[in-house]
Amino acid sequence: MNDRPNQPDTREDERELIESFRKGNIRAFDRLVGAHRDRVFGLCLRILGDYDDADECAQETFVKMYNGIDSFRMESSLSTWLYRIAVNTCKNRIASRKARNRHLDSGADPEPAPGNPGLGDLSFEPACLFERSERQRRITQAIALLPEKERIAVVLKDIEGKTYEEIEEITGIKEGTVKSSLSRARKFLRNELKDVFP
Repeated sequence: MNDRPNQPDTREDERELIESFRKGNIRAFDRLVGAHRDRVFGLCLRILGDYDDADECAQETFVKMYNGIDSFRMESSLSTWLYRIAVNTCKNRIASRKARNRHLDSGADPEPAPGNPGLGDLSFEPACLFERSERQRRITQAIALLPEKERIAVVLKDIEGKTYEEIEEITGIKEGTVKSSLSRARKFLRNELKDVFP
């Protein structure tokens, strides 16, 4: 039984909702958004490291879903399609940040250095949050220092738990390139976080 009301229970239910939405049923769209909102927002937050940017990119992802649902062929899962949209939306936001920083020539680091605890292990027990907040802040900051391709690979593989095949489908980047990006990212993170994880 589904413990979240108005959420699709199976992929078949999701297909029915998509078809219903395509016929103009806005409630079906709301249910699809409800089923994927938290995961899409979490993905955007982990890639961007900034709550407001992540919120805007998640909303933009669902606007793109709304406008582009007729182009979704249902060959992959809806979540894979949404992840692809979200990753591309985040990449555009990162490129926009870099362009803005170059334009301002402020000398600031073009990549964010977020301090948002609660990423990675999203256990919301107060004692766990308190104990882990500093470690998670450091992890978040280290991930934010990675180049875009490596950051996306780490978020999708190590945080979201996607397979290499899923990552290739989401990003359009070949599996071998994903593996090499992931290897470089993990090496960087091991070095950056050696005092956090001795």
